[in-house]
Amino acid sequence: MRLIIDTFDETNSLTEQEILHIKELLLFAARSEQLEEDCELSVTFVSNERIQEINREYRDKDRPTDVISFAMEELGEGEVELVGADMPRVLGDIIISVPKAREQAEEYGHSFMRELGFLSVHGFLHLLGYDHETDEQEKEMFSRQRKILDEFGLGR
Repeated sequence: MRLIIDTFDETNSLTEQEILHIKELLLFAARSEQLEEDCELSVTFVSNERIQEINREYRDKDRPTDVISFAMEELGEGEVELVGADMPRVLGDIIISVPKAREQAEEYGHSFMRELGFLSVHGFLHLLGYDHETDEQEKEMFSRQRKILDEFGLGR
């Protein structure tokens, strides 16, 4: 399994080390979730203003949020699945608000990297189809998140 992760820091506020740490965490999460085929995803780090625009445009919620995921494998009405011989499975996009991550890290009393890691794994699990609409789904998703973060060394 090969995981291709494209990262974009629109805020220019993260260090190369912080971005590398998130990539390593996502690779660890992919192994934990036993992804076998080659996969690709992108992680974009944005401002509160940018994530608010995205939240408003795609979710009809006019406020900043911490993370938004766009799964590429969810086909919309009239869309057709593309199947290619040597193409990696495109999981989708994760968009994270850096200011919101800093704010929440302080609010929850843990490190900025712990919060950035939490948001990355949360978004990643959404790309794999996990959700938290029901209590049962939430319990499953949040226990997976906690297990991945703890085993990677980013526990609370």
